[in-house]
Amino acid sequence: MKHVLVIHYSQSGQLTEIVKNIAFPMASSEEIKVTHHKIEMENPYPFPWNKKAFFGVFPETFLQVPEKTKPLPEEITNQKYDLVILGYQIWYLTPSLPTTSFLNTAEAKKILSGTPVITVIGCRNMWIMAQEKMKKKLNQLNANLVGNIVLTDRHLNHISLITISHWMFSGKKGNYLGVFPKPGVSQKDIDESVKFGHVISKHIAKNNYDTLQNDLLLEKAVKIKPFLIIVDKRGNILFSKWAKFIIAKGKKNSQKRFFWEKMFNKYLLFAIWFIAPIVFILFLLTYLFLIPKIRKDKKYYSSVEVK
Repeated sequence: MKHVLVIHYSQSGQLTEIVKNIAFPMASSEEIKVTHHKIEMENPYPFPWNKKAFFGVFPETFLQVPEKTKPLPEEITNQKYDLVILGYQIWYLTPSLPTTSFLNTAEAKKILSGTPVITVIGCRNMWIMAQEKMKKKLNQLNANLVGNIVLTDRHLNHISLITISHWMFSGKKGNYLGVFPKPGVSQKDIDESVKFGHVISKHIAKNNYDTLQNDLLLEKAVKIKPFLIIVDKRGNILFSKWAKFIIAKGKKNSQKRFFWEKMFNKYLLFAIWFIAPIVFILFLLTYLFLIPKIRKDKKYYSSVEVK
């Protein structure tokens, strides 16, 4: 009997549906026992978000400062797993704070050390640098990253920004104003994610994950958008400066810190609506010169290699 742990954190339920679909073929097998667990915080985050809470978690999220999670059941921590499927959201170009918090627990070290891990990302569009941070953390935990699956919102950047923002702050996953598409990963992509579970099941049966990521890529498990790599990297540089500056202004919920969190909110909107389009135009103008680097980047970021 093979034992698989599917562990994730989700606010809206979208990622929960994704990881359940991926795990379905494994759960249907008599040779595989699948255990699901949703990460819980001692002090839960709100959903829908209010803006004060949403921007208030930015510094700790980006700087990966863990907070307290609820303990895992003993039946999970006492079991040795043949595979762990770790689903996570992206917050501020970084694995979500609940995910970071879990990965900093003794429980995570015990479960993941020496264990094959598949990461599953459900996000708006930018995930490259978050996954690099995840790779480094898993490496520190002595985990063996063998696969990565990424499901994103396929709509244009500014369209998805509007729809996701409405969803996050209202809790309503509908057609905003009756004209915008539904936010998040499309239901078609969520439903079809079961195909990844069939690929994974074959490798579990063989107890060999050497070619798993290549097989997942054949099923379009990862799609790289070169322009977003540039935006993600530059965003990380600027976010680092903002996060360190804000966290130095005081404790959470202090008036001084809250003022600068609001300033960061204004900066972020300006960067998305005005700076990003300029960067995109420059990217198009230099595209031909960037082709060799783009090919190299696409190959690396599609893989499970660690630099």
